[in-house]
Amino acid sequence: MSSTIELLPALSPVVENTVVDVEAETERYTGTSESTATDVPWVVLVWNDPVNLMSYVSYVFQSYFGYPEAKANTLMLQVHQQGKSVVSSGTREEAERDTQAMHSFGLWATFRKADQA
Repeated sequence: MSSTIELLPALSPVVENTVVDVEAETERYTGTSESTATDVPWVVLVWNDPVNLMSYVSYVFQSYFGYPEAKANTLMLQVHQQGKSVVSSGTREEAERDTQAMHSFGLWATFRKADQA
């Protein structure tokens, strides 16, 4: 349900007796939309680096994320062969937490919206 207000002529000499859809105008100026602002999850990317052994990267994925060995090895191979891998997704706060955890293990990691990964 949209909220509308009628501008009074005394308050708005340029726009006289105009009905304004407040929610639409707010969305237009803020560039947000309720349907898309919370729908897009955030992802954590782990990047290939010249320092860490593949076995260590797999171990981190198993110990931190709780992935089975096969999934951890698959993700590790993506990092090694393709240069990066999406290792988790969720809210921005979860992505920030997981990225910080990867940094604490010495891995190169970043996070971004899933539609930008």
